[in-house]
Formats: sequence, C-alpha cells, structure tokens
Amino acid sequence: MDQDLRDNIMGALEQVVDPEIGIDIVNLGLVYDVDINDEGIVTVTMTLTSMGCPLAGTIIDQVKTALSDLPEVKDTEVNIVWNPPWTKDKMSRYAKIALGIQ
Repeated sequence: MDQDLRDNIMGALEQVVDPEIGIDIVNLGLVYDVDINDEGIVTVTMTLTSMGCPLAGTIIDQVKTALSDLPEVKDTEVNIVWNPPWTKDKMSRYAKIALGIQ
C-alpha cells in the first residue's frame, strides 16, 4: 500500500472517537495495522482499551463507516486483537496531553 493511501486511511480512522474516553482511536494507539488487498478490502488490526468494552460493536461500525468514504475502499474488516495488550504508552503525545497523563 502506498504511503498516501495509508495516510488517508489513518486520517479517516482519526474520525473514530472512543466514546468512553473522547479521543480518537489512532491517537489512543488502538490501531496496530492497516492493510488493503487488490479487491479494495481494508483489514484494520486494532485493540480496545479493555476486553469487556461494551462499545466494541459501536467502534467497529464507526471504523467501517469512516473508511467507506474513501474511494479505494470497497469493504472493511476489523480484527480485534489483545496481543500486544494496549497500554497508555501507546497513546500519542496529543492524547496524553488531552487526558492529562504524564
């Protein structure tokens, strides 16, 4: 995947906000990888802040909606993984400042 398309996908994913925290999933460090195949199917490998996240379905739906606006994307698959586990260290500087975390 070329860098421009990767940037466009990540930019679209920045529109998906974790409803409990109020910060987007990219800056939270929840998106581990994105890939697109020749048929235009994007696979987003990501995690959630907690295993019992009651809003997992909502976040997955928002990911699919955000990426559906990109002309290169025909469909989206979301893989939720628990390894490596998410920690606050994965958050961007922006997210840490917004949440008051040192």
